[in-house]
Amino acid sequence: MTIKANLARMAAGWHAALCSLAVGAATLASVGAFATSAEAQVFETQIFDPIKRQWVDYDPKQAMKYYQAHGQTPEDFRRQLVDFRTAEKPGTVIIDGNRHYLYVVLPGFKAMRYGIGIGREGFGWAGIVEVGRKAEWPTWTPPAEMVERDPNAAKWKDGMPGGPENPLGARAMYLYENGRDTIYRIHGTSQPWSIGLNISSGCIRLVNEDVTDLYEQVEIGAKVIVLLQGAALYKGV
Repeated sequence: MTIKANLARMAAGWHAALCSLAVGAATLASVGAFATSAEAQVFETQIFDPIKRQWVDYDPKQAMKYYQAHGQTPEDFRRQLVDFRTAEKPGTVIIDGNRHYLYVVLPGFKAMRYGIGIGREGFGWAGIVEVGRKAEWPTWTPPAEMVERDPNAAKWKDGMPGGPENPLGARAMYLYENGRDTIYRIHGTSQPWSIGLNISSGCIRLVNEDVTDLYEQVEIGAKVIVLLQGAALYKGV
């Protein structure tokens, strides 16, 4: 499976910042302008409501409200050890975008499962890639298209130093195909409320605590399987 066709099709769509829709959105107070445009999009995420005992829709407005009230993501998207049957070897990363989960395969038919934010409509993709390199508190460099139109991004045209307000968060794992950077990353986020949503420009985001844990488990060269949307993972692959 290859993502080359996906990349070619999406090249014209790199109008947004790489993996982020806002620069420096470190607090919920700073995301108001973003929420207006994000809420207008189609989101298909659902979470289980233990009080109503049913699945309910989960959108950016609800996500921010939940995070303000609890200081963390819903339980569905918190890191946990799960049963996981697969023929893939330990250390492999499997991403189920439909359910907003990232799995790291462990011995004994187990996996560590993390909640993730994924690409919004038009920015989804699938393929088999590998971790080409890793970085702690990575520098974020906005694409040229964004630098041209956004004064806030323009000041970081030479790169925004790593830190709490950096859109890439605490850690980044750069995804490669055939030795070449795909432009996609698995990374942390300055918008922790956004986990569980279709919200990025194609990258996979985790809360900083989870991406730091993942960073320690995943080696350079690790296989990464990104499942095709519509091919939700229920019993492993």
